[in-house]
Amino acid sequence: MCCLVTTLLLLGPRLAILVWWFIDSARFNLAFNAQAWPLHLPLPFWVWPVLGAILVPWTTLAYLAVFPGGVVGLDWLWLGLGLLIDLGSHGGGYRNRDRIRRNRR
Repeated sequence: MCCLVTTLLLLGPRLAILVWWFIDSARFNLAFNAQAWPLHLPLPFWVWPVLGAILVPWTTLAYLAVFPGGVVGLDWLWLGLGLLIDLGSHGGGYRNRDRIRRNRR
């Protein structure tokens, strides 16, 4: 867990997800198991964590942290907080899109 926190603080949530996957891949197998999802979509196991890491990395980290006991009670608060951080990141990037200098020909 110490390595995860250090990686998260220094390099961001996506790399923290990757490090956590290398350290504890069994947690990923349990959390993103196809039988655990209500919709039995014929997708490989690795699709869900990859989509989560790309689109909503903070929510994915929160889900991995609270999943072992099931998502109940205050666990929803952590998932909501992760989602708010993700939406804030996307919204902040959209809001500042005009600051990027574009080369127009």
